[in-house]
Amino acid sequence: MEEIVAKKRMLSGIKPSGDLTLGSYLGAVKNWAERADQYECFYFMADLHAITVRQNPADLRRRTLEQLAQYIACGLDPEKNTLFIQSHVHQHAELGWILDCYSMFGELSRMTQFKDKSAKNADNINAGLFTYPSLMAGDILLYQPDLVPVGEDQKQHVELTHVIARRFNGIYGDVFKIPEPFVPKVGARIMSLTNPLVKMSKSENEDTGRVLLMDPPEVIMKQFKRAITDSDTENCVRYDKENKPGVANLMTIYSAVTGKTYEEIENEFVGKGYGAFKPVVGEAVVEHLRPIREEANRLMKDKGYLENVYRDGAQKAAYVAEKTLRKVYKKVGFVAK
Repeated sequence: MEEIVAKKRMLSGIKPSGDLTLGSYLGAVKNWAERADQYECFYFMADLHAITVRQNPADLRRRTLEQLAQYIACGLDPEKNTLFIQSHVHQHAELGWILDCYSMFGELSRMTQFKDKSAKNADNINAGLFTYPSLMAGDILLYQPDLVPVGEDQKQHVELTHVIARRFNGIYGDVFKIPEPFVPKVGARIMSLTNPLVKMSKSENEDTGRVLLMDPPEVIMKQFKRAITDSDTENCVRYDKENKPGVANLMTIYSAVTGKTYEEIENEFVGKGYGAFKPVVGEAVVEHLRPIREEANRLMKDKGYLENVYRDGAQKAAYVAEKTLRKVYKKVGFVAK
């Protein structure tokens, strides 16, 4: 009799604090979709995290549903992946508070994102912004995942999750599984088209350096045609991240949407300059995103379907999350309900 091996569990989420970008897709969602058959996957819209920065309520609701539609359009089949809205699973907030009490002030104050967000939102340096990593630890540890797909900028938070989990386990025994960060090799960090030294952002109000998943073709082409390449006189398409970050970023994008290696791309553009390269990358992105945009627009018109997806997802997620939370509540000494 053949032994059935349980799938490893994977979990991740993205804040609906801005529209999904090409960077969000290539760095995260595209890779999630490719792993549904290999892993048991949980993916969520992190709306609790979004409100650490002031949000327009109507925009937050709209973006949350749009993000769900885009997840599905990107290939996240609700039959194979558990898709849910973070605030619909109350165990996230509850475990987040417990882990606040096992997170040290010094650890939280050293988080790079807290420093960055505080500098950008000096009039709203709130407690949620400070304890964001504890809630993120709760998001992760609730589901006892084996792997957490994260961008390079979130690795510090996953490392803190390890610290918090080990501290809790050290006091109460083997409660939490220690997950590993999973960072894809290609497309893990897509940079701004106008400043290739910073990540392409969905939360910032900078429309010149980003491509949104739902942008029409003419907007995408405009963005790529004005993308920064490099100020060298070489005018040669060659991968050199340190000395040619603009070209390297465009090559990373082109590789991710076409499957071509950097060597193949260099050979394709031998004797051709940046002026020839940029529109070709733009056209490749347009064609890659076209079916995603069309399907997401179709899904947004079917609110009943999206409602069924997020309700079913929340029910499945809560079943798993509650088992962990009950164990935690018992360990810390809370009276059973």
